[in-house]
Amino acid sequence: MLNAPSQSFPAVSSQQRVAPSGQSRNKVALKPGHSLMDWIRLTKSGRDLTGLKGRLIEVTEEELKKHNTRNDCWTCIRGMVYNVSAYMDFHPGGEEELMRAAGIDGTDLFDQVHRWVNYESMLKECLVGRMVVKASTIIKGQQTKKERSRVNGLAPPPPVMPEPAAALISSKDNRPRFDWFQTDETVTIVVYTKRKIPSSGCSVVDLQGNVLRIETLLGSWSYLLHWSLSHEVEDTVATQFVRSVGKVQVCLRKVINSKWAQVGQPLESHDSFIQSKDRGLFYRDCVLVSKKEVTHDTLLFCFQLPPGTHMHVPVGRHVYLKASIQGSDIVKPYTPVDEVLMPPKNSTTMSSDIYLMIKVYPDGVFTSHLDNLDIGASLSISSPGGPFTLRSLRDVTHLYLLAAGTGFTPMARLLRLALQDLSTIRKTKLMFFNRQERDILWHSELEQLCSEEERCQVEYVLSEPPGSWTGRRGRVEATMLQGVLERPGDSKCLVCVCGPAGFTELAVQLVKQQGFGEEEIHAFQG
Repeated sequence: MLNAPSQSFPAVSSQQRVAPSGQSRNKVALKPGHSLMDWIRLTKSGRDLTGLKGRLIEVTEEELKKHNTRNDCWTCIRGMVYNVSAYMDFHPGGEEELMRAAGIDGTDLFDQVHRWVNYESMLKECLVGRMVVKASTIIKGQQTKKERSRVNGLAPPPPVMPEPAAALISSKDNRPRFDWFQTDETVTIVVYTKRKIPSSGCSVVDLQGNVLRIETLLGSWSYLLHWSLSHEVEDTVATQFVRSVGKVQVCLRKVINSKWAQVGQPLESHDSFIQSKDRGLFYRDCVLVSKKEVTHDTLLFCFQLPPGTHMHVPVGRHVYLKASIQGSDIVKPYTPVDEVLMPPKNSTTMSSDIYLMIKVYPDGVFTSHLDNLDIGASLSISSPGGPFTLRSLRDVTHLYLLAAGTGFTPMARLLRLALQDLSTIRKTKLMFFNRQERDILWHSELEQLCSEEERCQVEYVLSEPPGSWTGRRGRVEATMLQGVLERPGDSKCLVCVCGPAGFTELAVQLVKQQGFGEEEIHAFQG
C-alpha cells in the first residue's frame, strides 16, 4: 500500500513552508529560462521527458521506489506516475519540495500545497504510466467522474470509496436537508441549512442544460444537491434565502406545464455533506464584460456568469481562473471584490457578475493573457474555495488588516462586512503597504470611508516614497506594528494578513511577537 511519509510537508526549513496560521507558501527564484512559458515550450519541443521513448507502462510500488533521486525522480499522483526530473528547475517551490514525493505516492503532499493546480496538463509529457494498485489500496484525493478523465489515453484506477469517509459529519442533527414543491409553472427546491446564513451568502447554483447543481457553503463544509432534471426548464433560475432561519430557495420555471413525479435522477455526490476541501473544483464559462483601470498596473475585471448560474462568494474566499495558454491549462486563484469598496448596505451580494482586481505583470503568463482578453471573451471560473470562515470573526471587537499590494483584495470585503454587518466591531485598522503612492488601490475610496466611518482607520506605508510623503516609510517591522496592534483589556482581536509570500511570512511572525496567538491570526493565500 502506498503511503505518504509521516514527516511534515513541506519541511520546517522549506521555502514552501505553510505556518499553522495559514500563511501561503514561499517561492524560490527560478533560473533564467525556467519560467512557466519556458516549461510549456519544453513540453512541446518533442524531447523525451520520461526516458521511455513514448511508451506508457504499468508501475508497481517496488518499481516506483527505485526512482527517488534528483536525476531520476518519479512520483504518483492519483494513481498516475510521472517522471518529474526535468521539471525540477521549473518548479516554483524548489527542488526540495519535489524530492519530498520522490519514489512514493505524492497525492497527499501535492494536495497540501496546491490541490487546485492542473497537474495533468502541466505534466502530461512526463507521464510514465498507471500505478498498479493492490485491491486493498485506497488512492487518496479521489475526484469526480468528470475530473477523472483519461490522461494520454490511460484511465486512472477506479475509486474505492464514493466520498472520504472521515469527512462525513458525525451529527445527523447538524446535517442540512432539502425538500421540493411545485406549481403548474414552477419547481422550487428548498435547502434547510439549520444555521443562520451570512449576508455575503452561501449558495452556488448552476443550471447547465438539464443538469442542476446546488452547492451550499457552510463554514468549512459543503452540502451538494445534483440532479439530471426530469423535464425541461427555462435556462434561468431565481434564488432567495432567509438569513434568520437558514433557508435557501431555488426556483425553476417549467417549459411545459406538467406535473413532475420527482425532481430528477440523482447524479454523483448528490445529497452529500463533506468538508469543502474534499469537494472537487467545479468550473463554469464566464464572459468578460468590462475591464477598468484602478491604478497604472491594476485592472478591475468584470466577468458575467452564465444565465443559469447564481454564485455567492463568501467573504474571504477566492475563486480559481482557468485558461488554456499554448495548449496547457493554467490555473490561478484570485479573491473577488465588490464593484465598489462600500456598496449600499442593503444591496445583495448575489449577482450575475464577478469582479476581480488583478495586477498585470508585463512578463506574467496568466495576467498578460487576461490583459489581452477582448470584451466578450470567455474564461473558466470555479466555485469559491479557501479556509476562511466567518466563525473567526465571532465577538471580535478589534479587527486589524495588514495588506501589501493586491493582498488588499480579501481585505476590501472584510472592511464592508465589519463596518456594515458586525455590531461587535469597535475598531477596524488597515495598514496598507505599497512601493509608491500611485500603487495604492482604491486610495480615494479608502480616504472617503475613513472620513465617514469613525470606526475605520487606514495607514499607508510606502517603501519608495517621494520626498513630499508625510506618512510612514519602509517595510513591515516590529516597531511599526507596536503602535497599531492595540489590545484593550476587554477586547477580542483578529489580525488578517495578505500579500506576497515573503511579506506574509514575516508579518505573521511579527504579529506573534506582539503576543497574538494562532487563533487570533489568519493569513490569506497570497
